[in-house]
Amino acid sequence: MKDTIRQLIQHALARLADDGVLPPGAAPAIQVDDTKDKSHGDFASNIAMVLAKPAGLKPRDLAEKLLAALPADPQISKVEIAGPGFLNFTQDGQALARRLDAALQDARLGVRKGSPAQRVVVDLSSPNLAKEMHVGHLRSTIIGDAVSRVLEFLGDEVIRQNHVGDWGTQFGMLLAYLQEKPEAGETDLADLEGFYRAAKQRFDESPAFADHARELVVQLQAGEPECMRLWRRFNAISLSHCQQAYDRLNVKLAPADVRGESTYNDDLANVVGDLRDAGLLVESDGAQCVFLDEFRNAEGNPLPVIVQKAGGGYLYASTDLAATRYRSRVLKADRALYFVDQRQALHFQQVFEVARRAGFVHPGMQLEHMGFGTMNGADGKPFKTRDGGTVKLIDLLDEAQARAYALVKEKNPALAEDELRHIARVVGIGSVKYADLSKHRSSDYSFNFDHMLSFEGNTAPYLLYAYTRVASVFRKLGRDDAGDLPGRIRLDAPHEQELAARLAQFGEVLVQVGEKGTPHTLCGYLYDLAGLFSSFYEHCPILAAGDEATQQSRLRLAALTGRTLRQGLELLGLETLERM
Repeated sequence: MKDTIRQLIQHALARLADDGVLPPGAAPAIQVDDTKDKSHGDFASNIAMVLAKPAGLKPRDLAEKLLAALPADPQISKVEIAGPGFLNFTQDGQALARRLDAALQDARLGVRKGSPAQRVVVDLSSPNLAKEMHVGHLRSTIIGDAVSRVLEFLGDEVIRQNHVGDWGTQFGMLLAYLQEKPEAGETDLADLEGFYRAAKQRFDESPAFADHARELVVQLQAGEPECMRLWRRFNAISLSHCQQAYDRLNVKLAPADVRGESTYNDDLANVVGDLRDAGLLVESDGAQCVFLDEFRNAEGNPLPVIVQKAGGGYLYASTDLAATRYRSRVLKADRALYFVDQRQALHFQQVFEVARRAGFVHPGMQLEHMGFGTMNGADGKPFKTRDGGTVKLIDLLDEAQARAYALVKEKNPALAEDELRHIARVVGIGSVKYADLSKHRSSDYSFNFDHMLSFEGNTAPYLLYAYTRVASVFRKLGRDDAGDLPGRIRLDAPHEQELAARLAQFGEVLVQVGEKGTPHTLCGYLYDLAGLFSSFYEHCPILAAGDEATQQSRLRLAALTGRTLRQGLELLGLETLERM
């Protein structure tokens, strides 16, 4: 609806420009917002106040001219001027009802992306191998997954890239430890975290061991067959642990999506050479660097982007530059989204600018760092175990599921054990994910089991229960689903109108999530929708409606609400329950 209003305003602006009321080229972004007070209409625009000065008119006078120039539209029943010059639009109730009836019959719920489809590379998860995934990997994984799902639903082609850390000096340390204790390969590798800690302890304690580890790194980089065999074994075990976590989280990541740092190793010398040919390289203390004037330190000196160390080794910037080139030239991406910790913001700003200047990406390709904050404990510090260690992601999920099991069993002790455990899994995993996704990705947040498992507030249990409430309406009618409902939607009561207006905004919310990479927007929408349905359910009887046409209308509204809740939760990567 907002796009329709923007088009109407754009048409009016063009007419006023042709009439000489507006100067040529006066075409700012047209902002259309929801009104806070529905007595003033459904949507409002401040365009008259934005253009009043260029037009040489008072805002209200320009608003009157815009109002006169607006074309009629059957979806808009009324346009009024309010305050200093706002244009307030009221949507036509019958037109809205027809849109919702059509959405109910559409597998995509009437959602269409206004702009052309794109090929989008999404860089997500990206754990370092040879260790198990920990809680620090949760945000990149589930935020990237949710945005990927939304983009696919909107019609984009999404290519997931799990840029795992599968190369580097830590593997020399691990190889040296495995050579020193070959029996560890049969037992200790089951606990990758423990194996890594033991190898690190030997590396720190023994200079001879450390020297041997460094020698093995050189051999690994040279492709020595035995080192490569052991390296592949480490990676296979690590990736199997990762896949277990992805499957538990209901994340759409598969082994085929893995493209680690090692895959770019053969191209790194070419990256350096091409930067040199482009005239971008400068040698500084033996290292090969790119200096960009727009990136300076506190003293005003340019910050280097180091692409090759003095000893010949490469860094993250080298690999990331190779990845940008691959994603542009081979994957033919229109857009690349990087879901990486917010603390890496400067790194990606520099890498993206170097990639553009070197011609590694085509001119129209969008490179976007979708940074996120940290998950903290109750003390506001990064989430740790009681002894200060790293919390394994699988252990966190196990505890969430166990807590959900106890909670559900207490509320429904008569449930069969199989159903109880199924509900506990959906609620437990969903609660962890939703608690994260419902926060703005750039913000830090405090992890709290009690809050995330609550049936009150903006939580997964609340939304899952809201969906089961809709499902229960159709169970009472003896229907398994809401398909092929007769009748049509009528919007007579205020609670029907409020619910309908919010249902119609589903597509707009998804577009915003896709553009900005902000799943919390979808979470907020679903929470609002659940609350509006609760009010509708309380004030507008469905099964006890006074007449058949009213009942059919309200059943259709309930059905569309249920489908929207289910689809929205699925796009967040959450499963739903028919009862709980």
